[in-house]
Amino acid sequence: MLQSELIEQCRANNRKAQMKLYNKYCDGMYYVALRFLKDPFEAEEAMQESFIKAFMKLHQFTGDVTFGAWLKRIVINKSIDMLKAKKMNMVAINEQVMGTVEEMDDWSVSDSTTVDEVKSAIERLPEKYKYAVMLFLIEGYDHKEISEILDITPVASRTLVHRGKKQLQDQLKHLRDGTGY
Repeated sequence: MLQSELIEQCRANNRKAQMKLYNKYCDGMYYVALRFLKDPFEAEEAMQESFIKAFMKLHQFTGDVTFGAWLKRIVINKSIDMLKAKKMNMVAINEQVMGTVEEMDDWSVSDSTTVDEVKSAIERLPEKYKYAVMLFLIEGYDHKEISEILDITPVASRTLVHRGKKQLQDQLKHLRDGTGY
């Protein structure tokens, strides 16, 4: 069955179709939520609530992006909402002070650096940088999308990503120099 047919059946409240769609995406969406929430039970809750919301809002899915990308956005937003509800500090940045920041075109890490080392280093970043860097490097969102997800301006997104990547690069450099963690 084509995915478009499956989505149409879901729109018609076909429970079997909804279960097929759920089974197709639940594992991937769970891991997206887990990257943000770090708690398996909270990640499961975020994933479940995201599917409920997606099925309720399926009429808003236009097909401009893939269903998976649309659902991933819902999961990320739900995960961030849960973090905010837990009073995690998403530090606001004063844009008048920071001005504009140029992108780091020369950002690189050693070829021997593993994905797990990068992910671990991202986890050690301050909260104000962690989510922007995670959305940019791991999830692949651009600054406009990050600004919408985190409810900040694109300039603030660029600044957070720039500063976060700089700290990340410093952490990874220390790891390679033998002064690591």
